[in-house]
Amino acid sequence: MLDETLTYALIMVMKTHRNRMAAALAPLGLHVGQELLLNQLWRQDGLTQGELIARLGVEPPTVTKTLQRLERAGLVRRSPDPDRPRVGRVHLTEAGKALREPVEAIWARTDEELQHGLDDTERALLSRLVRAIPQ
Repeated sequence: MLDETLTYALIMVMKTHRNRMAAALAPLGLHVGQELLLNQLWRQDGLTQGELIARLGVEPPTVTKTLQRLERAGLVRRSPDPDRPRVGRVHLTEAGKALREPVEAIWARTDEELQHGLDDTERALLSRLVRAIPQ
C-alpha cells in the first residue's frame, strides 16, 4: 500500500510543513515560495531573472509570476542593467529588506517545530539523512 511507504510519509510531512509555513508567512503578506526568491536577493541584491531561475531551480514562468506579485506588493523593483540595457536586474525595496528578520525567525521557529521531541543526536541524524537524499 502506498501509505506504508517512506515516500508517502515524506509527502505528508511536507504537506503539513507547507501549511504551517503558509499560515506563518501570511501575516507578512507572503505566499510560500516567495520567501525563497527574497532569500536569494537578501544574499545578493540585484540578480537577473535568469540568475534567480538558476539559483531556485524552477521554471522561468514561476519566477516571472513571483516577481510580478512581489513587485505589486512593493517588495522588489526591476530595472535595466546599466551596462547591459537588455538585461533586467531585480532589487529589494526597503520593505523587501525589512522582511528578512521576520522570515528568518519564522523559518527558525518552523525548524524547531519540525524537530520537536528529538534529542540532539536525533536532530543531527535527521539533518544528515535529509541532506543525503538525492535531489
